[in-house]
Amino acid sequence: MEETAQQQKQKVLFICVHNSARSQMAEAFLNTMAGGRFEAESAGLEPGTLNPFVVEVMKELDIDISQNKTKSVFDFYKQGKRYQYVITVCDKSASERCPIFVGVTKRLHWPFDDPSRFEGSREDILRQTRDLRDAIKKKIEEAFIKTV
Repeated sequence: MEETAQQQKQKVLFICVHNSARSQMAEAFLNTMAGGRFEAESAGLEPGTLNPFVVEVMKELDIDISQNKTKSVFDFYKQGKRYQYVITVCDKSASERCPIFVGVTKRLHWPFDDPSRFEGSREDILRQTRDLRDAIKKKIEEAFIKTV
């Protein structure tokens, strides 16, 4: 019975440059808010390390991504993974470097600011990261929660 439910979930891949912030937040939000209907993963063009500010602001919403690993989109591509949605959350020039996945129903581009470029005091960076987190959450709600 569980396999049937698992097979019916729509698969979503979020991609950004380093898989350290934006795509990790989007994956966590979709799996938390609609895990019964969607199975989200995330990956990056050049996997890096998790952004500690992102980990901190996600914990504020009781979502712990601190143990997540960054992953390569090209590894997913080589594995032949298939998705109903592939969503880039980086700038347009970076998104154009993403591989084309076979069988993708929808390819979307949601450009969000790169938190690794946020500047200022610790509080300034946290505020900007919270704003980014909230914008990603709102986009997930608009695209996947309110429309279903």
